[in-house]
Amino acid sequence: MSVLTNQSNLKTNAMNAFAKAGDLQKRILFTLFALIVFRFGTYIPLPGISREVLADAFNPGQNGLLGMFDTFAGGALSRMTILALNIMPYITASIIVQMAMSIVPALNALKKEGAAGYRKMNQYMRYLTIVVAVFQSFGLAVFLEGMTSPSGASVVIMTSSFLFRLTTIISLLGGTLFVVWLGEQITSRGIGNGTSLIIGVGIIAELPSALARTLALGKAHQISQVGLLVVALLAFVMIWIIVAVERAQRRIVIQYPKGMMGGRPLSSKNTYFPMKVNPANVMPPIFASALLAVVMTLIKFFGSDSTFGQDLQSTFNAGTALYLTIYAALIVLFTFVYTSISFNLTEKAEDLKRSGAFIAGIRPGKSTAAYLDYVMTRLLTIGAIYLVVLCIVPQILISELSVPFYFGGTSLLIVVTVIMDTLTQIQSYLVAYQYEGLIKKAQLKGRF
Repeated sequence: MSVLTNQSNLKTNAMNAFAKAGDLQKRILFTLFALIVFRFGTYIPLPGISREVLADAFNPGQNGLLGMFDTFAGGALSRMTILALNIMPYITASIIVQMAMSIVPALNALKKEGAAGYRKMNQYMRYLTIVVAVFQSFGLAVFLEGMTSPSGASVVIMTSSFLFRLTTIISLLGGTLFVVWLGEQITSRGIGNGTSLIIGVGIIAELPSALARTLALGKAHQISQVGLLVVALLAFVMIWIIVAVERAQRRIVIQYPKGMMGGRPLSSKNTYFPMKVNPANVMPPIFASALLAVVMTLIKFFGSDSTFGQDLQSTFNAGTALYLTIYAALIVLFTFVYTSISFNLTEKAEDLKRSGAFIAGIRPGKSTAAYLDYVMTRLLTIGAIYLVVLCIVPQILISELSVPFYFGGTSLLIVVTVIMDTLTQIQSYLVAYQYEGLIKKAQLKGRF
């Protein structure tokens, strides 16, 4: 009874704090408004495209390059709107900049400059986003020009190829920059990470239509009832695994030396250094999928006219044994590479040494860095296996049952982590507001 009472009191306090936290309410309303604007943008069509022919030529549930990017774009790619590229060029640019930081000393030095260095890095990512967006827009324009319906009608209705490519590049580039700006506004004036929220909301918004298409396949007997049950059960199990693993941490006890106050020794203070099982989050599957999609596109573009190219394309197609093997290997590779770039354990060990903190039984400095690297390697091994199973099993299901790409492990991982991060952000705002209220009460009592 006492536990239930405590939980009820916590919920009541949180609701009261939320009702009084005007700043949090404004942030939530701004976030909702920004996401609604984003969803409206996913329905503004590109100029020079026939909607009817596009509906016949594009299958929104298909696998591979288009299926993956349409999932991340929230259906904007299948509708060929101005937000078809979504925020993916910015993510690609940030990946390139982060990898370049480990190679170029000048970029690595920006991390130590604080807020000024962060602004410079962000500016570099914006410039690179423009380059990536222009390149991808041109490729998409060329792809649309060669896209036809089963009846042979062309998707593009513009007579001038140059004019169509120019308008497509300008429209998609403007849409990408708008989404990047909107994500930054959500981050600064809303709640949570704007980039993750935009991708997550896009996937969530298209889940009902993906579910309807899956049920339609079941009614048409293209998927058996057992297959539908397997899809539902697998989705539930994957969500449970994602929540369990993403919340799992390996806490390393950090000890601080004893001090003196008034001639009396103080007791040592202990803190925890948390290390996640999957610190790379969803980035390795995204990198691996994007790289494989580019390779498959190049094979299809350059090898479609030769017998060898056609055989290679069928062997390397999404869902084949070779594709899944390389996909799993790339996920493991990117898990270790991305984590090594994002988390500098040597700097962490040096920070602990400068502050006088240490790990029990481990010498400060190089020994601490080696120990942290040892623990991180074991955690990453578990995290890499978790990501491989999470992404490969749904890929097999998608390939065998032809279910929409929205039920893939990457999609569920993005949605679940975005929801968890958003709830954590809201909780942190509520806790901060409660602390501010306690401080104000203490100050008022101190005056009287």
